[in-house]
Amino acid sequence: MESSLLYVILGLVAGVLSGVIGIGGGVIIVPVLVLLFGMSQHHAQGTTLALLIPPIGILAAWTYYKAGYVDLRVAALVAVGFFAGSFLGARLATHISDEVLEKIFGVALLLIALKMIFSHSAAS
Repeated sequence: MESSLLYVILGLVAGVLSGVIGIGGGVIIVPVLVLLFGMSQHHAQGTTLALLIPPIGILAAWTYYKAGYVDLRVAALVAVGFFAGSFLGARLATHISDEVLEKIFGVALLLIALKMIFSHSAAS
């Protein structure tokens, strides 16, 4: 599968999770860019901040950009998927009880933490 489509899918998944449990950029996109796409932590963080510029992060993203840690193409592609995914996730979340939503959120954070702690990134 072409990497452009994979980046859009990442944005879609992160957008759905953002809509469902209120997480996305730092918790989903950064680890995936590091662990699955082989970006350095700096590059993943800078790219994620760039895709979040419309709502937040303009000064932080600019700082990463000036240091050479932003891939604008990837940021734009993930943002396309994130835009649609966050809408779908929010629609889904409104039909899930608070109790179930809290459990989904907790499991997502736990799995991400375990993956980051026990995996070796390709960019190390």
